Amino acid sequence: MTNVLFVCSRNRWRSPTAERVFAECPGIATASAGVNPDAEQPVTADLLDWADLILVMEPKHRRKLTTQFGPQLRGKRIGCLSIPDDYEFMDPKLVKLLRQRVPRYLNETT
Repeated sequence: MTNVLFVCSRNRWRSPTAERVFAECPGIATASAGVNPDAEQPVTADLLDWADLILVMEPKHRRKLTTQFGPQLRGKRIGCLSIPDDYEFMDPKLVKLLRQRVPRYLNETT
């Protein structure tokens, strides 16, 4: 089982959409969180420990993770999907982008 953590800013639209889209994939467990203090589910050290793969939506999310949780990220695979904050939860265009960009990271873990 590969544990995948999707990260965006506030954990309201992009990362929860990714969590839901990939939750049904065999061999994958998903979770989502946000790097901002007002996130629905903030990133925690426990979530980072749980994750085998961390996929951020934008480069700024990786920078915030590194600043806030540097030691917990040692040895973690982090990928950037380069998806801007232009979509709402389960927006079909967002789902399409996720389905195009996430599999390459999943294939690297198997």
